[in-house]
Amino acid sequence: MTHVGADRPRTLTVVGAGVIGLCCGLAAADAGWRVTVLTDPGTPRAADVAGGMLGSLGEGHPGEDALLEITADSVRRWPTLLARLDDPAIVSADDSLFVGVTAADVAFLTQLARFVWSKAVDESVTTQSGLRQVTGREIRELEPSLGPRAIGGFLASGEGAVDNRALLAALETRLVAAGGMVRAHRVDSLTDLPGDRILVTAGLGSSKLVGGIDLYPAKGEILRLSANAWSVPGPRHVVRARVGDRMVYLVPRRAGIVVGATQYEPIDASDMAPRVSGVADLLADALEVMPGLGTYDLAEAGVGFRPCTADGLPVVRAVDDRVILACGHGRNGIVLAPWTSHRVVEILDETGAN
Repeated sequence: MTHVGADRPRTLTVVGAGVIGLCCGLAAADAGWRVTVLTDPGTPRAADVAGGMLGSLGEGHPGEDALLEITADSVRRWPTLLARLDDPAIVSADDSLFVGVTAADVAFLTQLARFVWSKAVDESVTTQSGLRQVTGREIRELEPSLGPRAIGGFLASGEGAVDNRALLAALETRLVAAGGMVRAHRVDSLTDLPGDRILVTAGLGSSKLVGGIDLYPAKGEILRLSANAWSVPGPRHVVRARVGDRMVYLVPRRAGIVVGATQYEPIDASDMAPRVSGVADLLADALEVMPGLGTYDLAEAGVGFRPCTADGLPVVRAVDDRVILACGHGRNGIVLAPWTSHRVVEILDETGAN
């Protein structure tokens, strides 16, 4: 173990500058660590291709009790993180509207809501106090741009969204202002890295740096739509719709809408092109929910690989007395960032720097 003298600050090297790495780096800097975040410019970040949704209901699937618990914990920590970042451009919506276009769709959403309710120990655990069922008429009163096919669903007050790219920029800005550094450097081995502690947040690349981690990639496509002079007004809420057996979401942005997301196994590591079937399904489902979406311009069809684990839970733990691991967040990297950074600082405190 590296011994740290009282006359110099403890140093932390973070491998990976995605949302987890930057959020953990900022939390560590605020806790008194001197932080350097290393980023490989040639490696895409999962958080660059994301809707940025925050909340418990959308992730409250039966069988994922543990994930719901840490998601709810992380959602409670988001207001503190947003206050720390102090950038109004980050928040893109305050509430979410879950809608179904058939009775079966509404029944599916009701099952999710009841599962979340059943896990609530008190009103602080989930958004139970801000969750209410809505009719098709109420949906169109809340969001006039939604079509008549939306027959019912739920309004989840407080389950908003952030602009993922504005979030990444703000995290980096605040980290540097707190005395941290973000440096371009490809890491192929942890052996010669400096730092009293090393935090590996390299997504899928984490398994190449730390042995014994079983991660697999899930490919996801997200569409970014830009408003033009003829576009109908976009939604104010996050709209998460069940259309048949598929979920589609529409997330407001300042100059348009993000539509997502597909998720399936890629052919191989080079499978980074948007698949026609995936883009077609997203557009078809989104237009089913919001017919006026056809007035928007297709600005980007983005592809990202989400680092997933077999049980759906992230891996956040100490590997040894120097290396800490935070990876495997799957589709939940953004929403779980505050919980992860809190846990990482706890581990730093637990292991100490003797």
